[in-house]
Amino acid sequence: KCKISDIGTVVGGATPPTKKTENYENGNISWITPKDLSSFNGRYIEHGERNITEVGLKSCHTQLISKNSVLFSSRAPIGYVAIAAKEMCTNQGFKSIIPNENTDSLFLYYLLKYNKDKIENMGSGTTFKEVSGTIMKNIVVSVPTDKQIQVKISSFLGVIDDKIEENEKINNNLEQQAQTIFKSWFIDFEAFSNRKPSDWSVSTLGNVSIMGAGGDKPQNVSPIKTDLYEYPIYSNGLSNEGLYGFTDKPKISEESVTVSARGTIGFVCLRHIPYVPIVRLVTLIPKTEIISAKYLYLWLKQLHITGTGTTQQQLTVPDFQKTEILVPSQEIVTLFTTTVEPIFEKIWANQNENEKLSSLRDTLLPKLMSGELDVSNIDL
Repeated sequence: KCKISDIGTVVGGATPPTKKTENYENGNISWITPKDLSSFNGRYIEHGERNITEVGLKSCHTQLISKNSVLFSSRAPIGYVAIAAKEMCTNQGFKSIIPNENTDSLFLYYLLKYNKDKIENMGSGTTFKEVSGTIMKNIVVSVPTDKQIQVKISSFLGVIDDKIEENEKINNNLEQQAQTIFKSWFIDFEAFSNRKPSDWSVSTLGNVSIMGAGGDKPQNVSPIKTDLYEYPIYSNGLSNEGLYGFTDKPKISEESVTVSARGTIGFVCLRHIPYVPIVRLVTLIPKTEIISAKYLYLWLKQLHITGTGTTQQQLTVPDFQKTEILVPSQEIVTLFTTTVEPIFEKIWANQNENEKLSSLRDTLLPKLMSGELDVSNIDL
């Protein structure tokens, strides 16, 4: 047992004054915020949404941390973890750790993920909880003194995450393939002598889909986890009549599309398993005699979807129903859907494999970190 300060140097960050353009414009120093990690699924991060300049670096108390340092968000929220893929710095929302020579950086990454709840519980604050540098340095953890044991533990977990990240890269490539085909056919009309066929029309989302907003989440209710999927279904029997209320059974079983409608507007998702839509989603069930879900999904992906409102942006169903959509002939929609079907089948197969791999990793993590599984005599 030792303190975190015994296995590495704890480093904070800061934000250069945002009103001075010279702190950010044409910057080449990676600068990470907790927001950058909110949608980051990998382990090694190279850059965030914004870079800063040398002037920006010198204008505040942020400092460069070396490659393979481990970033840990210490507020809003506590517990995002990533490894620096190169030299970088962070804002004040991190307590990063530069591992010493006796600490394997990948092991440190998993160690912090394992201790996330413990660290979060030690945070304090009224507006939001925060872990101070002093607290972070003094958190007690259990670490193998032999670095080779650390490497073995991180290798067990790392090989699983390697496969998950490989599947993510494959899926990103497959998604781009589907979007490229869509653009070629329905934006550039390359398959139709570069002009829109005369029998195609322009309609609205309201005409080509059944659209509605999700229902409110009941209080004090837990999700049901099935053997195959974790549906957002709730177990106390509460239900509202109609398509979009909460219930103890899936409400939407057709292949459909959801769009995030509050906070972050315009995140588009193609759904192929039963689910119940929540209040922050607008669901579009395509009228299949007009378009397919895959066509609708790819059309929405190429739009710049915006909401209305001053305090918080919101996407409303009446406004969204008026959005225009190109409607090809039924023959072409069917041909296109058949063409991209294998791409989406492979994406979903990889997603399913990743769910199983993530479950395996999360099962092994506490067993390896606690020493319940002994790897000392295993030759990797």
